[in-house]
Amino acid sequence: MTGTRRLEGFLALLAFGLTIPAANWLIGHAGTVCAPQGPCLIPVAPGVMAPSGVLMIGLALVLRDLVQRRLGLGYAWAAILAGAALSALLAPPALVLASAAAFLLSETADLLVYTPLQRRNLVLAVLASGAVGLVVDSVFFLGIAFGDLAYLPGQVLGKLWMVLLALPLAAWLRRADARRGILPA
Repeated sequence: MTGTRRLEGFLALLAFGLTIPAANWLIGHAGTVCAPQGPCLIPVAPGVMAPSGVLMIGLALVLRDLVQRRLGLGYAWAAILAGAALSALLAPPALVLASAAAFLLSETADLLVYTPLQRRNLVLAVLASGAVGLVVDSVFFLGIAFGDLAYLPGQVLGKLWMVLLALPLAAWLRRADARRGILPA
């Protein structure tokens, strides 16, 4: 493994880990509307609101892909397990199970879609795995936490924005890797 690829992988791993406390902080402290004893919300489309933490969860899906691309499948699995544990530790008590289960299931779904696609088309792999992961995360989190999918459109849109914003980076990374002769881990 080249030194550059390894350094980039560990930076992606660090950023991935930071998305979890950031999501938990955002949901309680940053938004255009913050309900007392409830989440802070942000607009993700006209008339559609979502808890502000969705931005970090969308970013986490992309960063996990980068961890795998740079460090390999073993690191990606370890990151998912550590992320689920960290998610459980940092989530509000009422949301521990929902947060940890949704994180574990969505990141695993992301990995299962990303892995076979990444060598053929990185941008498609990031888009497809992110789309699957964000739907899995949203459905399981809302279903377990609230038994209600009323916020599903906002959850999905908020996470999707982050995945879509990452696509130019994935395209650039693919081209840069080809120029530098760096193969996926």
